[in-house]
Amino acid sequence: MDTITHGIAGALIGKGFFSRKAARVVVFSATVGAMFPDIDVVAEIFSRDPLAIVKYHRAITHSFIALPFFAVGLAFLTLVGVAFLRKNYPRFTDLEPPTWGMLTIIYAVAIASHILLDAMTSFGTRMWFPISQQRVAWDILFIIDFTFTSLVLLPQIAAWIFKDREKATRRAVAMFLIFSIGAFAVWKIADAVGFPFHRWIAGVAILILAALFFVPLYRGAGFGITTPQWCRAGTSFTLVYLLLCTFAHHAAFARARAFAASNNIPVERIAALPLPPSLLDWGGVIRSLDGVYQSRFDLRSSSAPQFWFRPDSPPDAFIARALQLPEVKTYWTFARFPVIRSFAADGQHFVDFNENRFITRRTKGPAPFSYRVIFDNAGNPIEEGWQADGMDVRRMIKILPAPSGNSR
Repeated sequence: MDTITHGIAGALIGKGFFSRKAARVVVFSATVGAMFPDIDVVAEIFSRDPLAIVKYHRAITHSFIALPFFAVGLAFLTLVGVAFLRKNYPRFTDLEPPTWGMLTIIYAVAIASHILLDAMTSFGTRMWFPISQQRVAWDILFIIDFTFTSLVLLPQIAAWIFKDREKATRRAVAMFLIFSIGAFAVWKIADAVGFPFHRWIAGVAILILAALFFVPLYRGAGFGITTPQWCRAGTSFTLVYLLLCTFAHHAAFARARAFAASNNIPVERIAALPLPPSLLDWGGVIRSLDGVYQSRFDLRSSSAPQFWFRPDSPPDAFIARALQLPEVKTYWTFARFPVIRSFAADGQHFVDFNENRFITRRTKGPAPFSYRVIFDNAGNPIEEGWQADGMDVRRMIKILPAPSGNSR
């Protein structure tokens, strides 16, 4: 899940359940705590390792094992920061932080929310690192889920609108216009990236926004609802949405499993993967002995999903050697549904591992997170990294010649 949505979810938790006292410090801590695990992207930025995103992202900072230590440390740093502000800036003299113990609990809950939400995506997370390197991926949410983001954001916007009677109408109009434009922007973006949805859905979203922002203005009904109450209601709706996504996942998984059973496919790995724009859109992926079956389907349709097959290349010496490279072994622990392709071109030999975890409508180029190894005419590996258009061509690296007597 994207870091911004994590922060918004953390703020919702802080406002809804912890902000009766020291609200400013609590909301700040819950927001920072919910975003903190993604600090591991710093390692990716400075690392020259092409597999940095696999090795460092969603590891120690996303681990329940390390969570208590991070929560204690962040609580301590927050108290130090508040003390510094109160001492040096008069406008912060009334800033009262919670106790260290309470701050630790807030940070722990916020970090845990990040770990659990990441585990709900298809990218997965190593929540028990370093004890286990296994990526937990429940395949319930797409990495960027605008419905989920709206559910955790809109209650906070509504609470802000109805916090001030004099400014409420002006704020409601401004937020309605901003979010209405945003709804059509999402519709346009979804269509551009290959996940279109009907324009009327954006219209329904706008009607919901109008009801949320304007109906509570009638007879001042919204002014009797406190910020914690708005946020707790938002939390409840979010949990209901996650429950619906779970039921939808089970229904989609059953369709993928039924296809494999009816066609006698030897299954190595099978999954139902969430797709935008809604919880009714899914992809089925099956890794067999010689390739990957894929499908995109809508749960509203009663017809059986149609799968297409992406075969592996026949085994050869180049594939065997590529699979022995340390970087490919690392990649293999990350990939879930790779198709192996081996071919020659321009005097070189290529072995591609095309990951099919993220189903798109693209007909050309590799899928995201696809890895490539290039061999010279003598069969020696000379270059490897993420494929162009799949991730980032600049992450391809040269392989140094092996010393005499070594295999690489």
